[in-house]
Amino acid sequence: MPTANDSAPQLEESTRVLTAPRAPSPAAHPHLASVATALPANTVPQSATRALAAHMFEEGLDPDDRRLLAVFESSGIETRHFCMPLEWYAQVRTFGEMNARYLEHAVALALEVSSRAIERAGLSPADVDHVVFVSSTGLATPSVDARLANLAAFRSDVRRTPIWGLGCAGGASGLARARDFALADPSARVLLVALELCSLTFQRRDLDRRNLVAAALFADGAAAAIILGAEARVPAANGSGSGARALELVASRSMLWPDTLDVMGWDVDERGLHVIFSRDIPTIVRDWVRPNLDSFLAANGTSLEQLGHVVAHPGGPKVLAAYAEALGLPPIAFRHARDVLRECGNMSSPTCLFVLERALAAGDIRPGDSAVLAALGPGFSSELVLMRGAEM
Repeated sequence: MPTANDSAPQLEESTRVLTAPRAPSPAAHPHLASVATALPANTVPQSATRALAAHMFEEGLDPDDRRLLAVFESSGIETRHFCMPLEWYAQVRTFGEMNARYLEHAVALALEVSSRAIERAGLSPADVDHVVFVSSTGLATPSVDARLANLAAFRSDVRRTPIWGLGCAGGASGLARARDFALADPSARVLLVALELCSLTFQRRDLDRRNLVAAALFADGAAAAIILGAEARVPAANGSGSGARALELVASRSMLWPDTLDVMGWDVDERGLHVIFSRDIPTIVRDWVRPNLDSFLAANGTSLEQLGHVVAHPGGPKVLAAYAEALGLPPIAFRHARDVLRECGNMSSPTCLFVLERALAAGDIRPGDSAVLAALGPGFSSELVLMRGAEM
């Protein structure tokens, strides 16, 4: 039988354990504190890009392919934003020249959009613990996030995770990975930057139909977000943007469908990046999106009927129509996605975050409402993030 002296050390140990800081409960989710967007300075009407495409391509296209120029009118796009003046793209450019422009403009745009997101969250650059940088339209080593860190006055011990190759799924995937980091370190303040300069992948000499369709759809832009761990500290006075802890990030899912590598991506040769995307993408959305979403929601104790909002990447009008058909939702459910597509085009990875910014600004996602951020990308893959309006 133990004596009083024998039990004393155990009591001390027990007391020490009970008074130690405890890990957050599973219900303490990371939060989205802010989201911000930025666009390059060159705003181009869709009519002007069609005229340039007709000038560059029409003589080299057969009559069937020339009819593809109608995609400029049916794209649902009125304006797009490019990092270079429109006439610059009329000349043949080397891969090296295009990539040099990518590096120049990506760093500047990343600084602009990250500064905006940090300020909206009521933080300073020195408060950022981890940077997740997502892009698929240029190459850089040291990566763009390292160059950004030198300009933005991040701490020298900031952690960095550059992610390449996720295409249109990159914004949703980046938010999910930022959530993962905030789960692993509940005190972390994570900056996500999703940035694409799709115009710099345009191939002047490529007469492939996919290149022409890409020229009608894709554009340049950047989005950034601050994700806070459940125990992350923020100053008492927050910025004026979307507000601190606007959304709880409840769960995420990545889905990679086998034998679909030819649906979306890049072909790479000495001239640069050549777009790959299948005309079957709307059919894939109709057939595959609903079962995947239903399974994800069921695993998290909810359903599509209980879901308040679907924040979808607007790949194009046919993709949005396929989402509405597959999910049984009215067109108005995708109004922000259509507006982003009309005013900015398909900017690949940051586009879904543009849609999310508008949904938050409109006050659509109220406290307690559930929402899913959804995007599809190369692989062929799906990225889903389940969110809930936070009680302020």
